[in-house]
Amino acid sequence: MQIKNEAMLITYADSLGSNLNELNQVLDKHLKGVIGGVHLLPFYPSSGDRGFAPMDYTKVDPAFGGWAEVEEMSSKFYMMYDFMINHISRQSPYFQDFLEKKDDSEYADLFIRYKDFWPGGEPTAEDVDLIYKRKPRAPYVEVEFKDGSSEKVWCTFDEQQIDLDVTTETTLSFIRENLKFLAEKGASIIRLDAFAYANKKIGTNCFFVEPEIWDMLKYSEQMVEPYGVTVLPEIHEHYSIQLKIAGQDYYVYDFALPMLVLHALFSGKAHRLAHWLEICPRRQFTTLDTHDGIGVVDVKDLLSDEEAEMTRESLYSQGANVKKIYSTEAYNNLDIYQINCTYYSALGNDDQAYLLARAIQCFAPGIPQIYYVGLLAGENDIELLERTKEGRNINRHYYSAQEIDAEVERPVVQKLFQLLRFRNSCPAFDGDIHVDQMNENELVITWNKDGHEAKLEANLATKVFTVLERENGAEWKKHF
Repeated sequence: MQIKNEAMLITYADSLGSNLNELNQVLDKHLKGVIGGVHLLPFYPSSGDRGFAPMDYTKVDPAFGGWAEVEEMSSKFYMMYDFMINHISRQSPYFQDFLEKKDDSEYADLFIRYKDFWPGGEPTAEDVDLIYKRKPRAPYVEVEFKDGSSEKVWCTFDEQQIDLDVTTETTLSFIRENLKFLAEKGASIIRLDAFAYANKKIGTNCFFVEPEIWDMLKYSEQMVEPYGVTVLPEIHEHYSIQLKIAGQDYYVYDFALPMLVLHALFSGKAHRLAHWLEICPRRQFTTLDTHDGIGVVDVKDLLSDEEAEMTRESLYSQGANVKKIYSTEAYNNLDIYQINCTYYSALGNDDQAYLLARAIQCFAPGIPQIYYVGLLAGENDIELLERTKEGRNINRHYYSAQEIDAEVERPVVQKLFQLLRFRNSCPAFDGDIHVDQMNENELVITWNKDGHEAKLEANLATKVFTVLERENGAEWKKHF
């Protein structure tokens, strides 16, 4: 199914109901017209990171169901699937074969062995300092082979996620076959997870290495293009990277919007948000919340350091049930650039502020993605957080079918559904955007196409907002 300019739900296979079958029932019962697409987070057999350490892309984790349930979903919604272009599970048959047969394994070339990559087998201190790291040391894990020998292989993230060597024919074939398989299984768009880490090169920071990263992006796109499928590179970093990718006519993520909206609502000031809405890419997916935390690094230079710090501190002081410790090593959080919190709780569980945030997202350039917890205006799950000691679980509540039946009746959820139905059905959003900052606190965003107009009038200080629609210059009709 082709991508539609309609809101996309982000969910795990077992978070809205306990499996894919129940998720399909929830979609049919509650979300017709509310969303047009589904980003189904990794549903493959996995050994860690809630699915992001995949073992086999050709299989659905039996705990969730099978391909029949996935394809049923894809017959009704445009779909996004994940492909972890940077890594594969340590428990995958590929890596296990490598551990058993070492140099004789047909998959030996899938992985980056320190002895082959670095001159002399080890990076220098300068090499390590240069690398864009997720760990306070060189990115590797030491593995032991069946013959008793051991060596270091590149490992950027968790020890269950072994990096792939995207320069070898073995890996290029692996990427090709799996991307084609997913394209044939109902994907509309394939998200290239951890994309900027994929290319490693001595003398660089091994993050968004040019020009090699462009070759990787083009190669991935070419694999799925014959199926009418496109790719979405997932990158958390300076917004200039997103502008650069958008300049090559690829879809990108707007990961800057979450902090910019929080800044606008905490400060009451419109100027930073208005500036971004004017310069941001148009061919993008917007987010306020995802399965990870609220990203901070993405607003560097869009907010001053002082404004970013004020926004962070305001979140901790005004947010509901959120503490700084939830985003630290004490709760297994290794990314200092993310805050673990639901977006609803970030705004103090305040219905009015939350609906304004979603209205801004709906009127921002791009297709809005709504994380499942956010779709139900979910609060921080402290019980799950404390039980697992996993910081990101604060925003990963498991909803039963009965819970969902109750949550959708809340006024804030009903109004959000109403807003999303309007966003999905109004033709103006296929047209042109005009952003006006009326004064320090007030923002007006207008969309128009072929006589259809949609307008958001918002006061960021009072949180009062109005959504209006009209056709061919007639009287404005108020939606909110």
